[in-house]
Amino acid sequence: MQMATPGRPAMAALALLAALAAPAAARSQGTPRDTLTIGISQATGTFHPNIESMAAKSYILGFARRPLTGHGPDWLPLCLACDAFPTLENGGVAHDTTPDGKPGMRVTWRLRDSLRWGDGRPVTADDLRFAWEAGRAFETGFGGAEFYRSAYEFLSDGPRSVTLRFDRATFDAGSADNFEPLPAHIDRPIWEADRRNYRSRTAYDTDTTNPALWNGPYRVTAVQPGAGVTLERNEAWAGPAPAFRRINIRVVENSAALEAQLLAGQVDMVAGELGFSLDQAIALERRARNRFRVEYRPGLTWEHLDLRLDNPVLADRRVRQALMMAIDRPRIIASLFDNRQPVAATAIHPDDPMLDKSLAPWPFDPARAAALLEEAGWRPGPDGIRRNADGARLALDLQTTAGNRSRETVLQVIQGQWRAAGVEARIANQPPRVLFGETLSQRRFGGAVLFAWISSPENVPRSTLHSDEIPTAERNWSGQNYPGYRNPEMDALLEALPRELDAGKRRPMWARLQALTHQDLPALPLWHRADAHVWPQWIDGIRPTGNMSPSSLWVTDWRVR
Repeated sequence: MQMATPGRPAMAALALLAALAAPAAARSQGTPRDTLTIGISQATGTFHPNIESMAAKSYILGFARRPLTGHGPDWLPLCLACDAFPTLENGGVAHDTTPDGKPGMRVTWRLRDSLRWGDGRPVTADDLRFAWEAGRAFETGFGGAEFYRSAYEFLSDGPRSVTLRFDRATFDAGSADNFEPLPAHIDRPIWEADRRNYRSRTAYDTDTTNPALWNGPYRVTAVQPGAGVTLERNEAWAGPAPAFRRINIRVVENSAALEAQLLAGQVDMVAGELGFSLDQAIALERRARNRFRVEYRPGLTWEHLDLRLDNPVLADRRVRQALMMAIDRPRIIASLFDNRQPVAATAIHPDDPMLDKSLAPWPFDPARAAALLEEAGWRPGPDGIRRNADGARLALDLQTTAGNRSRETVLQVIQGQWRAAGVEARIANQPPRVLFGETLSQRRFGGAVLFAWISSPENVPRSTLHSDEIPTAERNWSGQNYPGYRNPEMDALLEALPRELDAGKRRPMWARLQALTHQDLPALPLWHRADAHVWPQWIDGIRPTGNMSPSSLWVTDWRVR
C-alpha cells in the first residue's frame, strides 16, 4: 500500500482529491485544454520501476520515467534513456570472452546528456550501477532476474557511459527493458541499510511525490492509494514539451462505472492497456458514435487452450488437430467480438518481425475433424458422443477463470461445437487464484484450459515449450510448460535461437518453431486479443503500441486539436 509522509504528500493528496472531484468537461471548457483525465481499471501496488511487473504501474510510469530501452509502435527496439540502441553494427555490442573462457558479450549504453531527475541532478552511470547492484542481490526482489544473473560485470567510462559484460551471447543483448536507472542519491542509502526489506522501504512507495524519483516529461505530485494519481510537468525535463500541464489518472475498477464516468465527462479517455473489455468498447462505440475515437490494436495477449498432453486421449496428435478444426473461430470472433480480433495461427503476434506469414491458421473443417477422429479410433456412439474400441467416451474437462463473462461465453460456444464433432466437454471453471495458483501451475487439469499469455517482440518461448520447463514437484513446480510438451527438435531450437545473432539466420529457425507448434498443437491457438483504446476526438498523436512498452511513453506526441 502507498504510505504518505507528513507535509508535502498530505497536501498533494488533498490536491488530487480536488482534481478528481471536478468533471473533465468543466476543466476543459477553457482554451487551451491543459488537464487530461485518464481512466484505468486497476491500481498499482508499487511505484518502484524494477519491482513487480504490473500493467497499471507500467502505464503510469510511462509518463514519469524513461527506461533505458523499449519497443516502439512499429515493434522495433529503440533507446529511450540512451543515445543510440546498441548493436553489433554500430559497435555498441561486441563479442567477448568470459573469465572461464566461454563466449559472452559486452554491451555499452550512453545515457542522454539532457536526462535529469526532477530535482535537477543528471541521470548518471552511478544510477545504473545502483540498479545493477540491487538487481544482482536477489534478496532485493527485482524483476528480470535472468538479465541481472547474466550481467556479471559493470564497467563505466565516464558519468554517461555504461558497459555490462554478459556471460552469454544473445541476439537481443542491446535490449534492457528491465534495466532502469534508479536515483542512487535517494534510494541507495535505503537499500544499503536493509536490502531484504528494501521493497517496503523504497522512496518510490514512502515518498512517491519526491521530484528526485522521476526523469520523464511528468512527475508524480499526488497519490490516493487505490483511487488515482496526479502527474504534472517535470520542470527538469529537457525533451519535447508535453501538451498538458497536468494528467490525472483515475482508477475505476468497475467497468460499468468507468463507462459512466467517460460518458459524463468525468474522465476524458480510457487507457487501452487496462480499460474496457473488447465487447464493452464495441457497444460503447455504437452508442456514442463519433463522440470518441476507438482504436482496436491487437496486443500481446494470446488467447489459447492449453492441453494436457499426458492425458492418453490428448496424447494423440490427430485428436488435437481434430479439436482445433472443430472450433469455428471466425464465427466466434464475428458474433462475440465484432471481427475485431485476428485469428491466431500460433502464439506469434501479427506484428512480430519473425512472424511466418505463409503459415495459415487452422481452418474450421468439421469433415476433416471427423475423419481424423475416426482414424484415431473414435467412432460415434448412440448419443452422438464418440467412443473408442473399449467403449470409453471421448470426454474432456474444459476450464477457464470463473467470473470472466467473455471467456465463459467462449467456452460454452466451444462446448457446443465440440459436441457437434462428437466430443463431450465438461465445463468446470475455477476462481483465478485456484486456476492459476494450483490447477495450472501444478498441472492438476486433465483436459483443456482457456487462458492467455502475454509476451514481447521476438520473445523466445522457452518457459512454455522446452521440456525442461515442465512443472514437477521435484522442481517445486517451476516452469510454464503446462501441457507437458516434449519435442527434442523444439528443445534444440529454443536453445539455439537466443544465441543466433544474425536476424536473417534466425528467421528460418523461427519459421520452423512456428511450424512445429502449428502441427503438434500443444496448445490450441484461438486469437490475439485486441486492446480497445478510447480517447476524445480533440486529441491527436496517441499511438497504441500493442507491445510491452505502453503508449504513455510517447505522451510528448499527444496534442490538442
